[in-house]
Amino acid sequence: MSTPLLRVEGLVAGYGRPVVGPLSLDVFPGEVVGLWGANGCGKSTLLNAIADRADLLAGRILRMPGLVIAYQAQQPIRLPSMPVTGRELLRFTGTSLQEMPAALQAVSRQRIDRLSGGQYQLLCVWAAIAGRADLILLDEPTNNLDPEREALLTEMLTPSRLARRDTSGARLLPDRGVLLVSHERRFLEDACSRMIEIA
Repeated sequence: MSTPLLRVEGLVAGYGRPVVGPLSLDVFPGEVVGLWGANGCGKSTLLNAIADRADLLAGRILRMPGLVIAYQAQQPIRLPSMPVTGRELLRFTGTSLQEMPAALQAVSRQRIDRLSGGQYQLLCVWAAIAGRADLILLDEPTNNLDPEREALLTEMLTPSRLARRDTSGARLLPDRGVLLVSHERRFLEDACSRMIEIA
């Protein structure tokens, strides 16, 4: 088995006091790992700890050297007036416009303050998936999504979408991983290569 992108050992994390843990997990290249558990069990806090947004109170978080992380929060920030298009936002974040799903291409030319909540959510998830990150953290990425857009999100998380081309551009390399939180078990079962339950 390859070296993990991320290894969590005996983690206890929170915000001044423990919210989640102790727990241990690995995320390997090519994996989409889903976190499942009751509301308030600390799934989002775990993602925040990995992204250095929560306190690590015990244990260790080991990242592959040079690891680049993309973090997508539950509610992507959107100001009341944002006079930039989706394509401009993606260019600004260094996101590839190649192989963008047709449904996103159709809305990417619109101003982002005129997109629906679901359209904007998917655009932000695409920015994380198609960017430079090695490890993608998605917190409740199905927020605001109807069944059609949820199916598109599942498609966006397939190994072929997550893989990057080698330097020659010929071969797809399964070198990235995803760790995501969702309250929708069926989505996790459809989108993830494995699930971890947090008690």
